[in-house]
Amino acid sequence: MDNRNNTIAGWVLGAGIVALGASIVTAEMFKAERPEKMGYPIEGVTGAEGAEGGAEAEQPIANLLAAADPAKGEAVFKKCTACHTANQGGANGTGPNLFAVVGKPIGHHAPGFAYSPALAGHGGNWGFEELNHWLKSPRDFAPGTKMTFAGLGKAEDRANLIAWLNQQGSNLPLPAPVAAAGNPAQTAAEAADQPAAGDKAEDEPVLNEATAAGAKGGASNIHGDGAPTVDGRAGQQKTQ
Repeated sequence: MDNRNNTIAGWVLGAGIVALGASIVTAEMFKAERPEKMGYPIEGVTGAEGAEGGAEAEQPIANLLAAADPAKGEAVFKKCTACHTANQGGANGTGPNLFAVVGKPIGHHAPGFAYSPALAGHGGNWGFEELNHWLKSPRDFAPGTKMTFAGLGKAEDRANLIAWLNQQGSNLPLPAPVAAAGNPAQTAAEAADQPAAGDKAEDEPVLNEATAAGAKGGASNIHGDGAPTVDGRAGQQKTQ
């Protein structure tokens, strides 16, 4: 009886060892590691264009400001009222008062506010471009800033807000819109459609010897070895 139990126990132990070994071997055979770069290339799709579905490049802030709506900018500013005021004489809060901030020195506008060294040492003024970059990502504009706001990802929201802030005591003239850069592919295609120097237009008459001579006196005045025959007897000579 004991021998039978030992035999059964041996078979069970052996089966367990075989199953464990098989699982280890299978795991090694089908081991999958996370690739360094996710995804795989698709022909004709490259870079951010493919990742964002071919999104158009962001327009210059000058062009966005030309079509900005300050009323919508005031609505966007409601996201900022937990930390900022924008009225004349308004108190500083977690963030500085923003009255007449456009065009003023960066990090030195609101008296009495303790700006972070990252912003106070940035230099320059709060121009339209600087405000656009700051509102898009404060941490990218001034690494180390105390401002915890992540930023406004929508360019139109930033333009509307800047236009409204400009009306709060600054009233600086908006920058002129920037002309759109030409498309190199389109320019090359248009150039290919133009005739090369010296080429004839499709409906331009071809100038030959007969028409050239006719222009100077008519076809009847053409003589010489190259003159065409007019009596249909080419190659015949008069006998004297």
